[in-house]
Amino acid sequence: MKTDWTTDVKGTGQYAEVNGINLYYETHGSGRPLILLHGGLGSGEMFGPVLPVLAERHQVITVDLQGHGRTADIDRPIDVRLMAGDIAALIDHLELARPDVVGYSLGGGVALQTAAQYPAKVRRLVAVSANIRPDAIYPEMRAQQGQVNAAAVEFMKDTPMYQLYQRVAPRPEDFPRLLTKIGESMSKDYDFTEEVRGLKVPTLIVAGDADMAPPSHYVEVFKLLDGGLRDGGWMGEGRPKGGHALAILPGLTHYTIFSSPLFAAATLAFLE
Repeated sequence: MKTDWTTDVKGTGQYAEVNGINLYYETHGSGRPLILLHGGLGSGEMFGPVLPVLAERHQVITVDLQGHGRTADIDRPIDVRLMAGDIAALIDHLELARPDVVGYSLGGGVALQTAAQYPAKVRRLVAVSANIRPDAIYPEMRAQQGQVNAAAVEFMKDTPMYQLYQRVAPRPEDFPRLLTKIGESMSKDYDFTEEVRGLKVPTLIVAGDADMAPPSHYVEVFKLLDGGLRDGGWMGEGRPKGGHALAILPGLTHYTIFSSPLFAAATLAFLE
């Protein structure tokens, strides 16, 4: 998989001591704040191709989640429910007034949990390629996830995930530890149905048409938000009452969606 995880947008990188972790973040552009959360084994650099478009209209704050990118790991599992506390604490630290929160994959789970646990801190939520149950994922992918551990380092050395980590991580030798913790995280059962059903902020569910789970899973998530249950009506009177929306983006996979102009366009249209 060849992916260019670089950007021409120069951001301001800083650390915030929040919630027991030294969290790295970068600020790009200006406008209403948007917190952007990367996927597993990645970092804020994943969004390089779309960052200029997002930063034209928003103050985009990319965060390196626990153990990823420039944020060193701490003695805590990789758990989206715990990492949501990091994001809520960062919102307070930066004194942001209800930023929009956008997350992809692992970051989508963190974004969802942030909005679910701290609704007063979030204006709008965009959850991209984020599954709410592991059984939604295709069986062959679940089997691959089961093989993610420290022993997989050799197979990862030609990937952008490994190369980026070696370039920016405070302790590059921690990559095997990250693999083990990500593998442990993916092996656990979870069901975020009730968190989705209880969301109090307008939410956009986004997925590729050839994502890690079938489109029907994201339609199921949309239904939990009162979507896809009736005709929308001439004046939109039949649309979900919370202002929620669904976007299945054509021609995209789990591994291309985060850098796609379609993802940026759908996100901007929903936020604005």
